Amino acid sequence: MLLATLMLLQTAPAVQDVPTAQVQAVGETMAVASLEDAADDPAIWRNARDPRQSLIVATDKKAGLNVYDLSGKLRSTLQAGRVNNVDLRSWGGQVIVAASDRNDKANAKLALYTLDTKAAKLTEIGRFEAGAGEAYGLCMYAPRGGKLYAFVVHKAGTIVQMEILSEGGAIKADRVRTMKLATQSEGCVADDRTGLLYVGEEDVGVWRFGANPRDALGGEKVIAADGKTLVADVEGVAIAAQGTRGGYLVVSSQGDSAYGLWRLPDLAYAGRFRITAGKFGATSETDGIEVSTAGFGPGLQGGLMLAQDGDNAPAAQNFKLVRWADVRKALRLK
Repeated sequence: MLLATLMLLQTAPAVQDVPTAQVQAVGETMAVASLEDAADDPAIWRNARDPRQSLIVATDKKAGLNVYDLSGKLRSTLQAGRVNNVDLRSWGGQVIVAASDRNDKANAKLALYTLDTKAAKLTEIGRFEAGAGEAYGLCMYAPRGGKLYAFVVHKAGTIVQMEILSEGGAIKADRVRTMKLATQSEGCVADDRTGLLYVGEEDVGVWRFGANPRDALGGEKVIAADGKTLVADVEGVAIAAQGTRGGYLVVSSQGDSAYGLWRLPDLAYAGRFRITAGKFGATSETDGIEVSTAGFGPGLQGGLMLAQDGDNAPAAQNFKLVRWADVRKALRLK
């Protein structure tokens, strides 16, 4: 039995056997104020008139929300307590920022804010009940027709869909649907183009659901945490969009400090890469990620990826900026 086990271990594919490209960061944000495991998840607001003036909103999950410019300079901080994941959408003439509020670990909440894009400051709208349990992951969904939703992913795997509404000039959020995964879950992203939601179950893989309130409650596991292309924990999930349906689903393979890509819409495996040290440090044990394939001015015409860095020693954790064009080149993507 021992000999058979040794032979099996020798023949089993290892993580290092899967080709993994390398890219380097071209920038980084200032470190968060909190120590140890604190930085978590970023979102990008793109200034369509002057993309160089775009902003990054990111969580310090022990303290609140930070707003950075593309140079990585900290523009403002909002003391919001323990907010874990963040996302944003332009809606109704405003930029609405949503965060998963875990200040009360027994009762999840959705925290909503407006982003003043000129002043680079956040203002709280309110916090809304999102069911019993600890809020963890979060993503937003803005389908055609002017609706706006947020998905609050509980640590135990419950997924609560909230509709964000404007009534009489006031913004509120109501629960409209609840789904469930079996074990600890966090990262998610909704594809506004196709009406699909992708959620990471940390030790299992990535699940796909319909993103509309009347869609089925059950999901389909579409990517497995196989220990090769995707190594648990499954963490941040983002979409690098191309055209009306295409692009790539990008997933943080936290267990080996890498990132995997799966082609949309068929989810065929497309490769993986790491962010290695150069002018700026490498990333490791990444939690949240974000990708935009839109242009952000000179040097970033091909898009931008943000990745949380779990070890930014000697400073506290931060977020690294990567040219999406460098990822495409490294993986020879079409």
